Amino acid sequence: MKWEKLLSLKRYGDQGIRHRVAQQETRLGFEVDYDRIIFSSAFRSLQDKTQVIPLSKLDFVHTRLTHSLEVSVVGRSLGRIVGAKLLQKHPYLSEKLGYRFGDFGAIVAAAALSHDIGNPPFGHSGEKAIGEYFSHGKGKKYKDLISPKEYQDLISFEGNANGFRLLAASREGVDGGLRLSYATLGAFMKYPKESLPKKPTQYIGDKKFGYFQAEKHLFQDVAEELGLQSRGKSNSISYCRHPLAFLVEAADDICYTIIDFEDGINLGLVPEEYALEYLINLVKDTINTAKYNSLNLMSDRLSYLRALAINTLINDAAEVFLKNEEEILEGSFQDSLLDHSKYKAQTKDIIKLSVDHIYMSKGVVNKEIAGYRLIRDLLEAFTPALIRNMEGKASSYDRLLLATLPENYKDEKASVYQNLLNASCFVASLSDSTAVYIHNKISGKDL
Repeated sequence: MKWEKLLSLKRYGDQGIRHRVAQQETRLGFEVDYDRIIFSSAFRSLQDKTQVIPLSKLDFVHTRLTHSLEVSVVGRSLGRIVGAKLLQKHPYLSEKLGYRFGDFGAIVAAAALSHDIGNPPFGHSGEKAIGEYFSHGKGKKYKDLISPKEYQDLISFEGNANGFRLLAASREGVDGGLRLSYATLGAFMKYPKESLPKKPTQYIGDKKFGYFQAEKHLFQDVAEELGLQSRGKSNSISYCRHPLAFLVEAADDICYTIIDFEDGINLGLVPEEYALEYLINLVKDTINTAKYNSLNLMSDRLSYLRALAINTLINDAAEVFLKNEEEILEGSFQDSLLDHSKYKAQTKDIIKLSVDHIYMSKGVVNKEIAGYRLIRDLLEAFTPALIRNMEGKASSYDRLLLATLPENYKDEKASVYQNLLNASCFVASLSDSTAVYIHNKISGKDL
């Protein structure tokens, strides 16, 4: 893979080539990507979607929106650090093509800002709830009406694939979705493969999938424009990751490792003295002991350690990327950057503590159980209504339900697969509170 292709400014529908040297410095294309994402309705809905604690009443607990903003900040720093070194190593990128180190930061920041944009309500349990409706619930009856790959899209419903759909798929009157640069879309695609075969190798990009069958041709267009290396066999479409996707992933890993842990401490789920010891182990080489000891408030001590920990992991991840740049460009680098971190043992300890005390805490588990039920009930209402409407057999109740759906999820000419995907993506688009509100309405609990 070549950096001059990987940094493509092309947008969907472009007839000519966008050259970096011709870009207006005060309104750079990669920065426009960030603006388009942050003003989108899909991004705004993240303000009421679960990061760790569903439907939290406490204002210091992170939502998907605050998490995404923080990941974008970390991603921007990672991109700039790496970009500065890459321009020194490949001077033609700046001297002949006009790229600047800030371009790398802008691409990673925009992709990181949108990394959770396709996630359903109630966290990862929302993805599982949609999948289980089709694999074990009433949605299983549609299996024989669609192709194996289309069915796999549904039973393994993936927020990353839904995110690509939101960012890039056309709908009536809106060609190319948000029309982001292909470089940003490439950096967004952590899993550049289709849903089958499922996890065919141990390559990090094969862990999940990154697009639905409905967006297959669009995905291929982006991958080919960027020159991503093909990994697919005769019956599958799969590519090596865009190198900057590793930085987006690292930014996410750093934030959820440190900041989810911080939420757990603030909520009292993790004992303060125990937690701070874990963070100190991570930053022991850079901590100013005198400064730390002068901080009287737990919140100040925690903020200081959090900032040190994030900075430590940013510099470490950038070092790992630069050390392995050739393998990353060749597509032979198999793991996440943090898997090669010198602080891997410390981060694993923090993540284990978070799993034991936060992610599996009673309050989180109880609300995720309720989320499963809510999502199942919504799918059981809207999915058959869309299918019967497609068949011209909609009941009066079906028509009332469909009247509440946004127009972009209704298409009488759509196939069975497209209608099933529309039902799933509609539910995935809901915020936690909106999902509860609609559920209460259709179940008669709130009139």
